[in-house]
Amino acid sequence: MLKGIPPILSPELLKVLCEMGHTDEITIADGNFPGHTFEKPVIRLDGHGVPEILDAILQVFPLDTYPDQNGQQIAPCMLMSLEPGDVGKLDTPIWDEYKNIVSKYDKRGAQAFEEINKWKFYDRTREKSCCVVMTSEKALYANIILRKGVV
Repeated sequence: MLKGIPPILSPELLKVLCEMGHTDEITIADGNFPGHTFEKPVIRLDGHGVPEILDAILQVFPLDTYPDQNGQQIAPCMLMSLEPGDVGKLDTPIWDEYKNIVSKYDKRGAQAFEEINKWKFYDRTREKSCCVVMTSEKALYANIILRKGVV
C-alpha cells in the first residue's frame, strides 16, 4: 500500500501506467468488451466499474495536450460511438459521468473527448493500447481509451 495512490489501482496496473510514455494509450473496457481478443495484456479489475477506475487513473495520469504529427489536435479521451441501430434508442449517461470526472483533472473537460465508431475503436485498441483494463461495468458503450500526456 502506498500513500496518495488510490487503492483501486492494482500493482499490475500501476506498473503499466508508470511504464507508459507520451502518446501511449490504454483501454478501459466494460464487461461486454472482447478484451482478450486483441493480443494485448489484460488487467482484470472485476467488481469495479469504469467511472471509479477512470477517476483513480486520472489522479496519477496526465492526458495528452499536444497535437499529432500533422499539427491537428487529438482528443485524449476516445469513446466508442453508438452503432447506427442504437442511435435514438439508447442513452449513454455514463459518458456525462466520464466528462465530469475528466473535468476534475483536465481543464478541457468535455472538449477532451472524441467518439469513434466501434470498428475503429477495436482497431485503435489493437494497434495503440498498451493494455486493456477489463471491468465489471454493466453500462453499454462504456469503453474509453486514454492517451497519455507528459508530467
